[in-house]
Amino acid sequence: MTWNNICDCCGMSRRDFLKLTGLFSTSMGVTLATGGCQSNLTSTASSSSTPTSSKVATSPTNASGSDQPVKIGYLPITDASPLLIAHARKLYEAEGLTVEQPRLFRSWAQVVEAFLARQVNVIHVLSPIPISLRYGRKFPTKVVAWNHTNGSALTVLPEIETVKNLGGRTIAVPFWYSIHNVVLQQVLKKEGLKITRKAQDTAIADDEVNLVVLPPSDMVSALANKSIGGYIVAEPFNAAAENLKTGKILRFTGDVWQDHACCVVALHEEDTTQKKEWSQKVVNAIVKAQLWIRDNREETAQVLSKEGTGKYTPHPLPALKRTLTYYDKEVYGKQGAIKHPDWNNNRIDFQPYPFPSYTEELVRLLKETQVEGDVAFLQNLDPKEVAKDLIDDSFVKNALQQVGGLKAFGLKEDFSRLETISI
Repeated sequence: MTWNNICDCCGMSRRDFLKLTGLFSTSMGVTLATGGCQSNLTSTASSSSTPTSSKVATSPTNASGSDQPVKIGYLPITDASPLLIAHARKLYEAEGLTVEQPRLFRSWAQVVEAFLARQVNVIHVLSPIPISLRYGRKFPTKVVAWNHTNGSALTVLPEIETVKNLGGRTIAVPFWYSIHNVVLQQVLKKEGLKITRKAQDTAIADDEVNLVVLPPSDMVSALANKSIGGYIVAEPFNAAAENLKTGKILRFTGDVWQDHACCVVALHEEDTTQKKEWSQKVVNAIVKAQLWIRDNREETAQVLSKEGTGKYTPHPLPALKRTLTYYDKEVYGKQGAIKHPDWNNNRIDFQPYPFPSYTEELVRLLKETQVEGDVAFLQNLDPKEVAKDLIDDSFVKNALQQVGGLKAFGLKEDFSRLETISI
C-alpha cells in the first residue's frame, strides 16, 4: 500500500497524515513504517487476533450502503463488549450487514492507526481521543454512541493505603487522551500532588507522581514486579490484579465521576453522511448488544473469556466475571474504593446515549489536564460547540426507539443530565 493510497483514503495530505499518526504513535512507542502502514499495522495486531485480508479499502465509496463490511477494531478490555457481543450474537447480520472477524490490537495507538488507514471502520475508543483527532489534527471522525459507562479503576500495590501514598511513585495510564488520565490528575491535585512526566531512573520527589503510558496488557505485570506503584485503566485489568493478589483497587473512576463514559463508538464521518443506512444498522446492533449485556452479565463474561467459544480476549473467566458482576459496596467502602454508595452504580454498565453535558465537561477538564504533544487547540474549543459538532446522536436515537427508548436502560427520556464529580 502506498502513501498516496492512505492519503486518498483519509482525505489528508501525506504531511498531515504523518503529523496525525505521530501524535498517537510517539507516546506509545510505535511508529508507522516509512514504506507504508500496511505491514506495520498487520504486525502490531495481537497474535491472538484472527488473520484478515491484507487489502485495505482505498476508498469508502467502493462499497455502497449495507454492502460495506463491518470491520471492528478493539482492545481486549470489557469496554469492547458491545461491539464483540453484537458480533458473537450475529446482531450485525440480523441488520443485513456483512461483518469480518473483529481485529484485536494491543494499544490505543494501534487502533487509531488502523482506523486512519481504514483497515477498520467501527472502533471503541477512549472518549477524549475523537476530540484530539477532530480538532487537534482535523481528522473527520464522528462519535455515534457511548460504548459503556464506568468500568475503570485506580489499582495500586497492596501496601498503598491512600492517594497521598502515591507521592514519589510512578503511575501508568493507558493513553494521554483518556478519561483515566483526566480523572487521575483531578484526584492527585485534590491531594496536593504534582504531576510529572520524568524519564526512567529520574528521581521523583515525595510530592510528585510520575505518569507514564503503558498498554493495558503490560500493566498487571509491571505492578506485580513493582516497576510501577499503580495504574488506572479499564477492566478487567483491575480485577486481574485483585485475583492475583498483586494489587488492590484504591478508587473506582465511576465513584469519582458518576456514570462517566469511558469508551465511545467512533465511525468515519464520511460513513455517517454518505452511508447513513449502513451507519444506522451498525448502531442498531450495538445498542441491542448493550441491552442484552445488562441482563446477561455472566454469559457475557463467558463469551468474552479465553475459555469462551469466541475467544475474543486472552482473559480468564474469573477476571471477567468479577468485572461484570462484583461491586460489593461494603467491602470496597472499607478500603476507600467506593465513597458514594448512594450513587447506586455498577462496576461497569452499558447504555448508548452520548449526553452532551458529559462531552462539555470533558472538554473543560481536558484544558487543565497534562497530555503529551501540541495542546494549543484545546484552549480554543467551546465545550457546547464540540458537543454539537463531534457527536451525531441521530443514529442512536433511532436505535433506542427500536428497543423501548432510554427507559429500557433505566434512564429518563429527556436526553439530558447533570454531571456529578466528587473526589
